[in-house]
Amino acid sequence: MAFPRPRPARPELPRQRVQTLQCGQGAVRAARFNADGNYCLTCGSDKTLKLWNPHKGTALRTYQGHGYEVLDAAGSFDNSQICSGGADKSVALWDVTTGQVVRKYRGHAGKVNCVQFNQEATVIVSGSIDSTVRCWDCRSRRPDPIQVLDEAKDGISSVKLSAHEILTGSVDGRVRRYDLCTGQLYSDYIGSPITSVCFSKDGQCVLAASLDSTLRLLDKDTGELLGEYTGHRSTTYRLDCVLNEQDTHVGCASEDGHVYFWDLVEGSLALSLPVGQGVVQSLAFHPRLPCLLVATQGQVTLWREDTFQPEGDPS
Repeated sequence: MAFPRPRPARPELPRQRVQTLQCGQGAVRAARFNADGNYCLTCGSDKTLKLWNPHKGTALRTYQGHGYEVLDAAGSFDNSQICSGGADKSVALWDVTTGQVVRKYRGHAGKVNCVQFNQEATVIVSGSIDSTVRCWDCRSRRPDPIQVLDEAKDGISSVKLSAHEILTGSVDGRVRRYDLCTGQLYSDYIGSPITSVCFSKDGQCVLAASLDSTLRLLDKDTGELLGEYTGHRSTTYRLDCVLNEQDTHVGCASEDGHVYFWDLVEGSLALSLPVGQGVVQSLAFHPRLPCLLVATQGQVTLWREDTFQPEGDPS
């Protein structure tokens, strides 16, 4: 006789602050986990990029090479390279070990809001206030992009990649999804300027945050509105939205110093996390653990679930 499979553990949300990183980079514009969640990157208004072990609270390296604020960054799957975009209109490719800029891509006509590697880290995809998404070949010495996606009518605020798709959010109020296998473009009109987009972990849904203080969950294939989540404040700034590691909750940064999480299915508010004064600049959720990075002003805090015991603490 077959034993019933154990019920999955009830998902936990990060509620306790376990680390605070005083970044020393001016305002932190973005905080991002690497692919396995062991490290993170912070992007500073002082033109620097920093690599951390956020779980231990240690700074590992500082990267200098942008001419203005660094607005976004991402690590490659093997942790050997970093890509970053900044207000100097450039996209930089860095060697993690040496700290040197391997290549700099100039082609955007405005500040670069968002950058992502593809899965093999052979291509960098960047989105800019100039309304274009550009794809750069990391292995080539060509200075020009291999592809330019210019369908947006206003600035690109957010870019995410799956194995064969590019997902973009734009100030023109549209979420666009480019299917690279079929060459098709799918567009969903939200109406309010989009600040952030992301895929659900199962690849079935798209989450979009916009400046009408609403988070929306869309069916990726049909564009059907599956859920709306409100209660946070988002009217002015480019704020991140996230899904937790189990796809059970959606979360969003807020201009009131909180991070909000809602039950994905029920739409009910599950957690209002007071993280600091002023605007929550950036959010990143760990790929496998109930662990959250939050950037407010010049610092980044790491949050874990209530049952988490920091190393060295008596159990």
